[in-house]
Amino acid sequence: MKIAAALLLAAHVQTAAAFAPAAPAARSATALSAEQSRADFLRAGFAAAATTSAAALVLSPSEASAAKYGPLGRGSPEVVDPKTADVDLDVLSSGAVQKAYRNVKGYQTTVEGIKSTLTADPQADIGPSIRKNLDFVQLRSDFNAVNAALDEDSQRGTDRLIRAVIQDITELEAANRQKPGVPRSTIRLNTMVGKLDKLSKAFNDFLAFVPAVKERAPPPPPAPVEEAAPAAAPATE
Repeated sequence: MKIAAALLLAAHVQTAAAFAPAAPAARSATALSAEQSRADFLRAGFAAAATTSAAALVLSPSEASAAKYGPLGRGSPEVVDPKTADVDLDVLSSGAVQKAYRNVKGYQTTVEGIKSTLTADPQADIGPSIRKNLDFVQLRSDFNAVNAALDEDSQRGTDRLIRAVIQDITELEAANRQKPGVPRSTIRLNTMVGKLDKLSKAFNDFLAFVPAVKERAPPPPPAPVEEAAPAAAPATE
């Protein structure tokens, strides 16, 4: 009797076990592999980002400029040799273009003057001079006026120089801003001087496309036309 009861109890236990929810299975090797691969991917991504950031920190100013604006100067396929530029001398010698040309040379003089100011006083506020003497609207207008005398191939190169000038002036003004009472650091001063050197070179490169042409004097008035002498009267007998 006891044996029968034991057998009946065992049968009920087996039946209940069959209908019980299965225990969570151990994580498969595939899931573990996928999770590990994702972790490896994230680690690789972080490493690549860190490498890129470190490389950006050690770029020279010229390399950083090339990354931002594309290659500038003689080595760029977009910039032709100024000696081979095709210049329309009639346009270049006009009064409006010659005035713009003088203004561009004045911007270069302004840049050199700002650099001299910083050399004499590393804490000088050059913001007012930038806003007054390197006004974007007037500067772009003068550049475009001179550019009109150049052929299209040359303009592709000078356009890149103009964009670089605008960008460097913007960054120079941003670097000039200082919190009240906080002295300008040597690193910031060197950055500003570097921007000024780049600006001076960009103006030089642009002006190299423009030959020295003086304004033409107005043409002389036409020479007076001499009146023919009246015919002699026929002689009478």
